[in-house]
Amino acid sequence: MKKQLNEIYPIPKAQFVLWIVIRCVLIGYGVYCLLTGYTTGFLMGCFSVAFSHLWDLFQLLGGKSFITRVDYFSQTLLNCFLIVGCIIGPYLNDHTNFSYMDIIEHTFAGFLAAWFAYDLATAIQGKKHHLKPALAALFAVWFSVGITVAWEFYEFTMDRVYGYTLQRSSLLSEAGLVDTMGDLICGAVGGVLGMFIVAFKKNGIIGRNRKELRAKMKAQSKFDREEELAYLEEIGQC
Repeated sequence: MKKQLNEIYPIPKAQFVLWIVIRCVLIGYGVYCLLTGYTTGFLMGCFSVAFSHLWDLFQLLGGKSFITRVDYFSQTLLNCFLIVGCIIGPYLNDHTNFSYMDIIEHTFAGFLAAWFAYDLATAIQGKKHHLKPALAALFAVWFSVGITVAWEFYEFTMDRVYGYTLQRSSLLSEAGLVDTMGDLICGAVGGVLGMFIVAFKKNGIIGRNRKELRAKMKAQSKFDREEELAYLEEIGQC
């Protein structure tokens, strides 16, 4: 399977090793929670391990669909987010006075969603149809905002159905509203940052391979223009 995946998208060795390390840590966390009777932590660890294989599942179950063309780097970001959200964040919340973990997690989530959405947009469009960077960027930021809103729907539902306090809501204070709006703002900020960074990187404005990317995009633009002129000439002759 590893050989098949690497033929589709060669994964740098450093990132692949990072994937393995994070998965092992998540499995260890889940086993520890199971042995100590922390059922919620065990389930969270299980779901995190499953999501750490999301890109692999794209390649194995996606067949010939567009989903197989999503870049591996989205999985690297997701794995980092899982380790932060599943282990580092809860530990800091429970054992320290650090009070900014929620801001970091929601901003990171917005960034991750925007990065994934940019790749998703170009993958859906396909290799034969060049997608304008501006359209991919717009899709990325709105996808990120949509994911942020969907998460707040989830928190609200869990609070009302199971009596959790994910949104810290109370009839006697505005803490719930402040928490929700703060999460939405952080997610939107992360989405905008992610949109700009991924768009700049994918279009050769930043990054180590920016010169090669700009040359490739220039050639693609010239090719698209020639095809457009040929099509217009063909229509004119009909």
